[in-house]
Amino acid sequence: MTTTTKRMLRLRQATLVAQDLDAVVETLREALPLADPFRDPVVGPFFGIHNAVMALGDTFVEVISPVQENTAAGRHLDRLGGDGAYMAMFQVDDLAAARARIDRLGLRVIFDYEVEGDTDIHIHPRDVPGAIITLDCMKEPESWRWAGPEWIAQAPAVTGPGRVTGATVTALEPTKLAATWAAALGTEADGDRIVLDGGEVRFVSGERDNIAAFHIEGLEADFTAGGVDFVRA
Repeated sequence: MTTTTKRMLRLRQATLVAQDLDAVVETLREALPLADPFRDPVVGPFFGIHNAVMALGDTFVEVISPVQENTAAGRHLDRLGGDGAYMAMFQVDDLAAARARIDRLGLRVIFDYEVEGDTDIHIHPRDVPGAIITLDCMKEPESWRWAGPEWIAQAPAVTGPGRVTGATVTALEPTKLAATWAAALGTEADGDRIVLDGGEVRFVSGERDNIAAFHIEGLEADFTAGGVDFVRA
């Protein structure tokens, strides 16, 4: 009998874009048991932004803000008319399959970065509307290089309570957008829902394609920060 190995598909990091990074970080840290922020020096030269990545259990919440003119983050702020969701970073464990899938679907890659076996691929949001989705593969699956030195090729022994498990995406055509996201992620949509490891992405009717909420396991009360709802998983 043939057995099929289940492949990893996790929402590992939720990213917000904000006009005032420090104010949104403060709001998030008041509501969630987040670790100290890591400020990645690489994102300035690459993207013209500064950021703060904060661990929530073994998942991450990031806030970014532009520090230069004419950045993708700045244009997204203009489109939204204020703070909001920017990116959903999905961890996979088969990089070759992810690359083959991107090629087969004709998806445009806007960023492809690899260092010491850890890879981060950003897909053009016009091809997979609603956010920039990324496909990330770590050489050591429990690690997450983008969170700083403590997370490179390892994970801290104590990561704290709570974690990001999924998202709610508003869409002009929820079922169609769910299928588009699922194809890019290498899975199949269940109607207006994509099942993830330990969570899900839900697609609901809305005036535009956009991440409206991130789902948080262990959250005591829903709250809003940086134009995004954080809701109980």
